[in-house]
Amino acid sequence: MHKSSYEPHAYNRWLMSGKDFFVQRYEELGWNYCGCKPIQAIRINVANARKAEVVKRLEAKGIRLRRIPFLENGYWVSETKFSVGATPEYLLGLYSIQEAAAQIPVSLFTELKHRTVLDACAAPGGKTVQLADLMQNTGMIVALDVEKRRITALANQLERCHAKNAIVYRMDVRQISKLNMRFDRLLLDAPCSGNFAADANWFRRRTIDDVRRNAELQRELLAEATEVLTDDGELVYSTCSLEPEENELNVDWAIRTLGLRTEQIECYGEKASTDIFGGRLDSSLENCRRIWPRETQGFFVCKFRKRVS
Repeated sequence: MHKSSYEPHAYNRWLMSGKDFFVQRYEELGWNYCGCKPIQAIRINVANARKAEVVKRLEAKGIRLRRIPFLENGYWVSETKFSVGATPEYLLGLYSIQEAAAQIPVSLFTELKHRTVLDACAAPGGKTVQLADLMQNTGMIVALDVEKRRITALANQLERCHAKNAIVYRMDVRQISKLNMRFDRLLLDAPCSGNFAADANWFRRRTIDDVRRNAELQRELLAEATEVLTDDGELVYSTCSLEPEENELNVDWAIRTLGLRTEQIECYGEKASTDIFGGRLDSSLENCRRIWPRETQGFFVCKFRKRVS
């Protein structure tokens, strides 16, 4: 792997954190920092209700919605005088509160109906519900998480939204081979460092060491996920991190190490870079998308298939 200008010997530990450090990295990646705040978004569960009817009911309550142009079922909440999580429509599962960029990963799959799907890091369940919705409750979703508290939140989401095709396990993804199953579609929305647009205290809490630890974990998860993916299956990898160690560098590693190839995707965002801090990466990184914070939080998405020998 290439050496970046952010190797430990180049900086004292206390210098490798803080707003100035990370903002400088973003500038080197081609983005000028702005203190953007994501707009609240919802996603209508079309298996439970018609979009036009839900929009009409919410606007009658004084909730102004704006269609998100790059999502099929997503709306920005332009104005509301009360929580959109306190309406009868929400409690009935007609829609989910789901950040706009977070709705993108599931939308990248093809032919979800009747598939066997793994949601590898599922809690609190927004993407699991989205999967069930697009699958129209056909096939089967195996949804995993490791924390009991988060499993409860996941189960509550599935129940509220009438998802009938999901099985929930409290399990570390790195143990998934114990289930002796293989999956046609696999979502790895990996645990990550997050980003400042979704956390007001992010710059004060994060260091480059945190980023590296998360990147190592993500590689372990990618390796195990590849093992349980069918030969013609699709693996979507995503994070809400802006750090290249967790995104482009992990994808480059997966291409070189796991026998994966990237698939071209069409979605919101810009092409991922093949030049990270002066190090050249596999040219197919351009198939992935990096989303910088604007109306959405920061995100990274990539779609893999196994390489056919």
